[in-house]
Amino acid sequence: MVHPAITARGLRKAYGDHAVLDGIDLTVAEGTIFSLLGPNGAGKTTTVQILTTLIGADAGEIRVGGHDASAEVDDVRELIGVTGQFAAVDELLTGRENLELMGALNHLPKKEIRALATELLERFDLVEAGDKPASTYSGGMTRRLDLAMTLVGDPRVIFLDEPTTGLDPRSRRSIWDIIRTLVDDLGVTVFLTTQYLEEADQLADRIAVLDQGRIVAEGTAAELKRLIPGGHIRIDFADHARLDAARSALGSSAQVLEGSDGLTLAVPGDGGVRSLRAVLDVLDAHRIEAGGISVHTPNLDDVFLTLTGKPTTQETVR
Repeated sequence: MVHPAITARGLRKAYGDHAVLDGIDLTVAEGTIFSLLGPNGAGKTTTVQILTTLIGADAGEIRVGGHDASAEVDDVRELIGVTGQFAAVDELLTGRENLELMGALNHLPKKEIRALATELLERFDLVEAGDKPASTYSGGMTRRLDLAMTLVGDPRVIFLDEPTTGLDPRSRRSIWDIIRTLVDDLGVTVFLTTQYLEEADQLADRIAVLDQGRIVAEGTAAELKRLIPGGHIRIDFADHARLDAARSALGSSAQVLEGSDGLTLAVPGDGGVRSLRAVLDVLDAHRIEAGGISVHTPNLDDVFLTLTGKPTTQETVR
């Protein structure tokens, strides 16, 4: 049985008359990547700050690693690691020195600190730069060092608040690989906030969409995409005779796909097994052979815009 690493019930936070979080519920399973998506100002960073005990909630119950986040603050902090939007790297120190400083702050033995620093430099591909000042690092290298520093305390739950903001596509994908490795090899749980829909799509086991302080949808990427109209099943045919027969059998909903060579039908469907099976049953019943079948669903950009009415990068106050 998979136990939740994080649970939040009825989480509320307001500043004056402005409700940043308005009663949200979250459950994050152990050993998974959970992504919180939302436009700027939706409450993502506030959620991370509350779950990591940096600020208190006005109402709600929170448990991290089985511990009450309000009554067992020290226990929660021993379990977690946090990487914010801005790296906590000391640029005057070398990469190795930054890691050793984190080891000292975690009260690790000196011998263990040196060995751990070497291990993390290797894991994060920073060996050659390990003894150079962090001020000479690229943005991607600085972010990798920041993540490595987060691991010094051996956290079981890692909070990543927009970890790839400002990175180029290549560096971003490098960070994605590291995040996957953390979960696959170390079994940690990752709570990820991001403005990049592709990032959530690529990494997250489950995604929650936060808008104006409320969770407006939650599920896997595939489940969220099926919420939005526009999904369809594409069926390719070897000749027009088969296409015409299929179009007649499937009814008026089946239309020749625009932009195709005239040998592809598009049948509305949510991309689920049931809708796909229904199409296959019709083709089988009429002995119509298809050249190929594929399912096409809206992407997360479509989902997000439909659910929130705004892009993730809209600039508003957090």
